[in-house]
Amino acid sequence: MKTAGIIGGGGYIGSYVTQQFLENGYRVKVSATDISNKEKYAHLSSLTNAANMELASLDVQNIDQLKAFAAGCDILVHGGTPFQLDVEDPQRDLFDPTIKGTENFLQVVSETPSVKKVVFIASVAAYNTNFPLPPEGLADGQVFSENDKPYFSEENHPYAQAKFLANEAVNRFIAGHPDLGFEITTVSPVGVMGMAMSAREDSTSMGIQFLFKNKIAPNPFIQMFYDRDVNWAVVDVADVGASVYQAATRQNLHGKNYLITSESYRVSDISLMLNGKEPAGQPCTVYSNALATRDLGVHFKPAKTPLHQYAEAMEGAAAG
Repeated sequence: MKTAGIIGGGGYIGSYVTQQFLENGYRVKVSATDISNKEKYAHLSSLTNAANMELASLDVQNIDQLKAFAAGCDILVHGGTPFQLDVEDPQRDLFDPTIKGTENFLQVVSETPSVKKVVFIASVAAYNTNFPLPPEGLADGQVFSENDKPYFSEENHPYAQAKFLANEAVNRFIAGHPDLGFEITTVSPVGVMGMAMSAREDSTSMGIQFLFKNKIAPNPFIQMFYDRDVNWAVVDVADVGASVYQAATRQNLHGKNYLITSESYRVSDISLMLNGKEPAGQPCTVYSNALATRDLGVHFKPAKTPLHQYAEAMEGAAAG
């Protein structure tokens, strides 16, 4: 039985990744930032083959803990960087754990002989820090693919900058190590939607859906979404989990970074669908999923699927 280590494997996306590996017969090691918080990871115990899963304490900035976590793993998935839009100190809360954590992880992996495949869960921000707006120079609604030049601006949100710079660190590592004994592949999801497996209330992705559903703007950044009625690119969280699994288990994908995306709708239509209603407008393609569909074999569900799933779950919770 092969072992997959999943950093962030109990989180919003990570739980779906953990599920994929368990269902496909892997032993799974899931990182825990606070292993004593059993409620935080309780949902994982109900997954198929949960007996083949273990929790391991890990701080991604701690080299010794990273070494212990990576030991014996055939596959490593790094999805443990913070997803926070409101932070007190961007350097401390975003840049250090995201960029330095990625650099530490790469150093450890290069010294771990058991590892044959590494997958990074990045973000559309690795291609465009201006998300959800198009990169400078591209018209609203123009299709963006992996062939386009990545866009970075220090004027953009610190979270987006951190994800872009972490991806640059991965690219530098690959360029500087042409004879690695393992493959590195990256997946870059757009706006991830759908229900979380856990009942945690601190999920940023679940929080964004709540904001869009109720048209709440806690800060100017979110208010801009409504003011401009921006095109929001959507992907189902379950499809992200499937994409990570395929990227981890297929060969000859070294150095690739895949946009993981379905359709785009205006935020006003996203709000309608999160309330169980039909959109007023039609979907469009802002980010292309052609490469991911071809290489990973994932057929992405329509945006309505995760949005209506969220609406039904919230309706059920209110009725209950």
